[in-house]
Amino acid sequence: MSPRVVEVAAPELSIVMPVYNEGEAVVPVLRALEAAVTTSHETLVVYDFDEDSTVPVIAGSAADLPHVHGLRNDRGRGVLNAMRSGIAASRGEFVLITMADGSDEPEVVERMLALARDGADVVAGSRYMPGGRQLGGPRLKALMSRVAGLTLHWFGGVPVHDATSNFRLYRRSYLETVTIESRAGFELALELTVKATLAGRRVAEVPTTWRDRTSGTSNFRLRKWLPQYLRWYAVAFRGRVARSLRRGRPGRHRPGAV
Repeated sequence: MSPRVVEVAAPELSIVMPVYNEGEAVVPVLRALEAAVTTSHETLVVYDFDEDSTVPVIAGSAADLPHVHGLRNDRGRGVLNAMRSGIAASRGEFVLITMADGSDEPEVVERMLALARDGADVVAGSRYMPGGRQLGGPRLKALMSRVAGLTLHWFGGVPVHDATSNFRLYRRSYLETVTIESRAGFELALELTVKATLAGRRVAEVPTTWRDRTSGTSNFRLRKWLPQYLRWYAVAFRGRVARSLRRGRPGRHRPGAV
């Protein structure tokens, strides 16, 4: 007799969390997520190599954190490939990207989901909209991030105020239409948000509080990744100009014209 195969229903939400030698520090972050997220979900903790110090911690926490699963990134090392691996392996209708350093606010995930259920294809956790804030972190990096987000919103036509945070929720059906072109890492959120905007997809945001990590070392590399951010910044502005030109072409129907 063949063994019975039990099919487990896909969760509504997949949480993708790239890690790099987080060790025990990841446990309180995962516990906070588990406490805040009441929707059916899976959490994929994506690591690059078996010797990562996060791996035995995840294995040892299986009984206490049954929704959490380790996933090896086989696409090549780095946060971008870790996020891509997690997205590819996820099963939920919605996919949330969040960081392992505790900087993101898990209490807003259910509000993000509510906007996605209401039709949004991308939902951003926003530090720079009314009600959002940032606590800690290098001042120059924070200033550049704020200026980039607000100018992209005001002048680039992107519907969110926070362009550079990767705390994003995506509808799977949208992700399946996009070819990811990012090359470096954390610019992925900016790419996906800009592409959604240009495609006429609904993009929404919720205010959130971002906290600088209190342990470990950040893997963010501003000098290395800045050109990639600027690439998508330019794409957004060119798209805004192109839309304006299309609206202003002669011969288009105008209200009241015969």
